[in-house]
Amino acid sequence: MSSPPIPLGLRHVALVVSDLAAAEQFYVGLLGFSVEWRPDPDNLYLRLGADNLALHRYQQKSGTDGELDEHAFRERRGQHLEHIGIVVRLPDDVDSWASHLKQAGAQMLSEPRTHRDGARSFYCKDPDGNAVQILFHPPISSQT
Repeated sequence: MSSPPIPLGLRHVALVVSDLAAAEQFYVGLLGFSVEWRPDPDNLYLRLGADNLALHRYQQKSGTDGELDEHAFRERRGQHLEHIGIVVRLPDDVDSWASHLKQAGAQMLSEPRTHRDGARSFYCKDPDGNAVQILFHPPISSQT
């Protein structure tokens, strides 16, 4: 049995969001993604370099009594996203992004720090509470 070709990388992530406009403001307005395609009011495809981020508005389901099921939003089909990493070119870029996001009022989860492997990063939250890591990682930052 022959092996399949080596993948090019992790170039696509899809997130379910509760507020598409707030997610767009965060990813486009604060992080610098560009809009690639807006096929309808419930879906938005963004680009950052060679990467694609799909944002899909959560479609609330009605409960048995016709009321909206608010708890269903957090049930992500058993999936548990730890964080999304956004790679920057230089260690100092991490600090610049931390300052930018703090000034914009983003909810910070950590301060920039240098890791044992020489990486440098911090975490913040997007409008739905997903952790976003801004990361300088030597093996991949030089390839961007």
